[in-house]
Parts: sequence; C-alpha cells; structure tokens
Amino acid sequence: MISLFRIYQWLIAAPILLILTIITALVTIIGTSLGNRVFWGYWPAHYWSRCVCCLWFVRIKVMGRENIDPKHSYVFVANHQGAFDIWAIYGYLNHNFKWLMKKELENIFLVGYACKCAGHVFVDDSKLTSIRETIDEAEHTLKDGMSVVIFPEGSRTYDGRMIPFKRGAFLLASEFRLPVVPITIDGAFKAMPRSTYNVTPTTITITIHKPIYPDQKGFNTRTLMTQCRESINSALPVAQRDPTCES
Repeated sequence: MISLFRIYQWLIAAPILLILTIITALVTIIGTSLGNRVFWGYWPAHYWSRCVCCLWFVRIKVMGRENIDPKHSYVFVANHQGAFDIWAIYGYLNHNFKWLMKKELENIFLVGYACKCAGHVFVDDSKLTSIRETIDEAEHTLKDGMSVVIFPEGSRTYDGRMIPFKRGAFLLASEFRLPVVPITIDGAFKAMPRSTYNVTPTTITITIHKPIYPDQKGFNTRTLMTQCRESINSALPVAQRDPTCES
C-alpha cells in the first residue's frame, strides 16, 4: 500500500501541487497589484493549502477556535513540526493573517515574490538590527486589524520536540501590545518531518489556546515566552512534551 501511495505522491500529487502553487502565486501577484491586498493576500493561499492537505490525504482537526475573535488582531505563535504546519494553519485557522517568515524564503522562485506582494513580513534573524526593521514593517502590516503568525522556534524540529524559542515574536507582541495566542500543532511531524520529502497520510490537530493579554505595562517578554511554551507543550503527546515546561 505504501508503495502505491509513493507512486501517487510523486507521479500525480506532486505535479498537481506544482501547478497549483504556480497558479496560486500568479493569482496572488495579479490580485494584489489590482488592489485589496487583504483579500488577495490571503484567500488564494488559503484554498491552495486546503487542496494540498486533500491531495496528500492529511486530515486537519481544529480545537479551540472559540477562543479567538475573527475580527480581532493577534500574534499567533505555534510550534514548528514540519512543512504541513504551514498548510494546516493557512488552510484551517480561518483567520486572516500575515506570516513572519525567514528572509531567505523571499528567494523562492515566484512564491517569494507572491509572499512579498501579499504583505508577509520577512525577517533576517542573523543580525540584531533586523528586529527593529521587522517591527517597523509589521507595524504597517498590522495597522488595519491584521494578525500575524510566527514560529518562535525559527526552524522545524528534528525529533518532534520543541526547540528553544527566539525572542522576536514576543518582542513584536510587546511592541504592539497585541494579545498572543499560543497554537499547538500535533501530527505534522508524522506527516512530513524535515528529514524527508515523503508524506505519510495522517491527522494533524491544531489546538488554539486562550489569548494571553498584556497588562497596563505591556508584556514581560521572558514571562510571555514561558507562558506560550507551557501552553503549546500542554497539548502535545506525552512523548513529545518538553519536561522542563511541566511542574
């Protein structure tokens, strides 16, 4: 059965994905150039992501959607298990947002330019001055009630467990005093870990935790980082939990 699925994956699903990606990128570029970046910067990729999950028979289950208001701006922070994290959140969070993504992703042919047209925020984490530049760019992006999604680990896990968080996401939340929503992704590591391009059909569960709101003085970024990590950790399977987050 797995051999048949590999044939399907590479001879049928992969070419369809390539075509869908090119079409989605072109629609995004053309649509945003004509206006209404809020719409064209989100919906084409939203449906593209749903198609990708269907193509590879990856089912998405969402829990806790009642914890967020679709009309409110948030900083969403999620663990990063694998490539399907992106498609799962883009396709099933059902909340218009922009990604905070690595600067090098801007170089992906056509896709990088489409992301730039869509208003996603690129960050160069190789230098400290980029944090200020990122905040300035994000300020323009978030001014109309837009949300942002960040993987605070910065890269995908090697073993399914969370790796240390970077402070960028939390500095951003502190700067704008936006509520922060931790998101736990469970199952994306099984679907496609970073060590392979082969997909395993499975179910990915997205758990949306309750927002963490700033107080009158804003956030203590170190405390916020700890709270988010503990929330994300709490919804992971026991084998993938970080024991340092548990009392």
